[in-house]
Amino acid sequence: MPQIFPYLWFDTESEEAANFYVGIFPNSRILQTTHYTKVGPRAEGMVLTVEFELDGKKFGALNGGPEFKFTEAVSFSIDCRDQAEVDYYWEKLQEGGGQPSECGWLKDKFGVSWQVSPIILNQMIADPDREKADRVMAAMMKMKKIEIAPLEAAYRGEG
Repeated sequence: MPQIFPYLWFDTESEEAANFYVGIFPNSRILQTTHYTKVGPRAEGMVLTVEFELDGKKFGALNGGPEFKFTEAVSFSIDCRDQAEVDYYWEKLQEGGGQPSECGWLKDKFGVSWQVSPIILNQMIADPDREKADRVMAAMMKMKKIEIAPLEAAYRGEG
């Protein structure tokens, strides 16, 4: 079966973005960088594509031009084991001009959307006890960065 992986369209920032992401995620590396040739359509020698891995998952990035922008319609979700991981990715992905949104979502400095969420959140929301799940959902809806302790308190019916 062919490998399926995301490819991100940038104006001129593909190499900078790939290096930014590789510097954040463990077990990550740049695989290959290609450049435009004299055939164009952009300047000869400019980075054309960068293929990279984030924690062993393949990604691609293209310097395709300014025609297309990122939107929240597509995002990358990070399942975090604990609050320390949530805090780490929340801070690192906003470095250099990223912006927080709501409910664990943020945009990095390139405009790419990320969901930084603890695994336990999905477990609590999926609980068959709908009252518990609803309390957790209500607590989460008030947050920008996800905080596990208030979610656990809501799950237990405290506060």
